[in-house]
Amino acid sequence: MRFRHLACIVLGIVLFLGFKPAYSQASFKIAKMKYGGGGDWYCNKTSLGNLIKYCNSNLRMNIFPEEDIVEPGSPELFSYPFVHMTGHGNVVFSESEARNLRKYLLSGGFLHIDDNYGLDKFVRREMKKVFPELNFVELPYNHPIYSQKFKFTNGLPKVHEHDGKAPQGFGLIWEGRLICFYSYECDLGNGWEDQSVYNDPEPIRQRALQMGANLLSFALTSF
Repeated sequence: MRFRHLACIVLGIVLFLGFKPAYSQASFKIAKMKYGGGGDWYCNKTSLGNLIKYCNSNLRMNIFPEEDIVEPGSPELFSYPFVHMTGHGNVVFSESEARNLRKYLLSGGFLHIDDNYGLDKFVRREMKKVFPELNFVELPYNHPIYSQKFKFTNGLPKVHEHDGKAPQGFGLIWEGRLICFYSYECDLGNGWEDQSVYNDPEPIRQRALQMGANLLSFALTSF
């Protein structure tokens, strides 16, 4: 039986029925991944907190207001239905970490990787350790992840320019199920940050938060 917390199943039913759970009793937590290799896994310090607040306020989710930190090799990884990973630099998974992350994703967990500029070549290399038989594939704009709660008819929003390339959303798909979403040339996490961090226009921040809400909604209802 694929991994999911009973709380997450209950949450899906609650969201479907349109009930608003009591905020004082959070249903579940989400986490940021702390990986090895020297990359700045800890960047975007306000991003997940703002995304959680947005989802709780706008989608009637009931997520604990502060994210946890989890390592890819930790047994605690299985406590989170959604794990976010970001940074600018090197990523290294040990063999045991790769095995644990693979088991987590095959058991029903969901990983969002957000390239904060400079992560691409490292994360592609390391995810090959996790799934040597899979390749990242670009998801079509009609994929359900782009229309969970908010419509993105042209795919990911562009938050920061980076190299001026169009944003792309890639996925790892196992037996028809999207288990990992990789946002590239987009910088969603920067868009979730406090407005004062980058002074992005509010419409851009809102679209970034809406896409983040789509990711969480998909992760919680696609099992």
